[in-house]
Amino acid sequence: MAWNNQRREGVIMAGIALNEDNSHYFSTRAGQRLDEGTVASWVDQYAGTQVTELLLCPNCMRTSYDSAVWDPIWRGYDPEAGDDQPLLVSRPPDEQPESRKWIHTAWQLAHDGIDVYAVWIARCRQAGISPWLSMRMNDVHWVDDEQAYIHSEFWRSRPDLRRVPYRFSTWTDRAFDYGQAEVREYHMRLIRELAERYDFDGLELDWMRFGHHFRPGHELEGGELLTAFTAEVRRLLDEWEDRRGHSIRLGARVPSRPDTARRLGMDAVTWARQGLIDWLVVTPFFATAETDLPLELWKALLDGTGITLCAGLEILLRPYDAFPRMMTNSLETARGAAASFLDRGADRVYLFNYFDSVTAMDDLYNYPALLREVGEEATLRGKYRRHVLTFADTWAPGEPRACPLPVVVGAGQPVAFRLSTGPLPTSGATEVLLGALTGEIEGMEVRLNGDVCSPRGERTLQSPSPDGRVHAFGIPPAALRRGDNVIEVCPTDEVTVGWVEIGIRPDDG
Repeated sequence: MAWNNQRREGVIMAGIALNEDNSHYFSTRAGQRLDEGTVASWVDQYAGTQVTELLLCPNCMRTSYDSAVWDPIWRGYDPEAGDDQPLLVSRPPDEQPESRKWIHTAWQLAHDGIDVYAVWIARCRQAGISPWLSMRMNDVHWVDDEQAYIHSEFWRSRPDLRRVPYRFSTWTDRAFDYGQAEVREYHMRLIRELAERYDFDGLELDWMRFGHHFRPGHELEGGELLTAFTAEVRRLLDEWEDRRGHSIRLGARVPSRPDTARRLGMDAVTWARQGLIDWLVVTPFFATAETDLPLELWKALLDGTGITLCAGLEILLRPYDAFPRMMTNSLETARGAAASFLDRGADRVYLFNYFDSVTAMDDLYNYPALLREVGEEATLRGKYRRHVLTFADTWAPGEPRACPLPVVVGAGQPVAFRLSTGPLPTSGATEVLLGALTGEIEGMEVRLNGDVCSPRGERTLQSPSPDGRVHAFGIPPAALRRGDNVIEVCPTDEVTVGWVEIGIRPDDG
């Protein structure tokens, strides 16, 4: 039941899929009077933009609605008690008032008989946006605090169901182990409730929250279990299609590289080839936007399946995992990533953590422009865009991890970097930008695709940007190529490079 992209005047259009998480709205609207019309109006900011699908997340370990099968976020909450009440007491005192905003707002809306997700689904259809639900399949925020309010009583009471019961070194050690039938059935109960309660166009199984679902070394056999699980969900949605009178799509969010996804038990290619899913999001986890998603490989593996392939664009942008600051994509760096993704075959640009406040772009004033530009190649054309080298942040246990930066470059020992920059500009200036440089750069040779680039001095970059110096090197005419470009750096003395970028600026930019 493949769904085609939107068409406009006979041309296949792409678009933006945007994920709204389970807490943002409730936290940021705390203290406001929220009636049904006010809740519905949140959708209106996306009407008339390139947003084709809104993916509404109703859960972490708890739900943000009054579930009958899982704990709602307000279980144990006393609206008359102080911030230091038992539900919140495990959190640091300065966090308790902020945590309470989500809980109280969700409780109040349920108490007033307003089902946020039903309201949003209805408003999406009025606005011409396809409404989806996105279920987090293994959320483990704050599991270092076993008493945190976001954890379910089921998770607290059953440590035997965790994927690494013999240690705790990272949050994902305490994720549920989907190798156990009780875990799969527990999550299937919520899926059944969502399908019965809400008339959505699609359901996304978000396996990237948090991406590790089986005991180390048991992921491949676990993959067979997740394939059977996905088939069960598909059968359930097929039953509800007849009742709802319209098709219901099934999607999945998985790691960016096919073999890593398979080695973590998420065999998305098999799901697609068996006709179980209609929609696939390939994405990093959180640490950075991954600007080199292997979309051509995914397209080849999915050939003939009719899958809608979405390129996940995370909000953060960092050149390497130990980078000392958290920075978000700007409009210009989001343009760069989106231009590359669409040129490489993505059907959607999928925005994760791009909210209208708080968890948002640092240059939030550009949010309306983002929503009207990054979903189509035509609206990116002629705009200033930045292509920044980043890294992949999700790996299966035991996989060797690759991160190109930072790198020490020896004298006379060239190092190469590869950046995909999407379609060629028709005019304007293009530059290689090298930053976080230490060492002597006098006489350093920089080439793009074998052609020597000319030194142009230091540049000041708006965030996201590295600490320290940024040096520009002009790209000669005709050196830049569509798609992949190789930058070679060869210094006369040892240098360290911590930032690599290609900037494409139009004549009037």
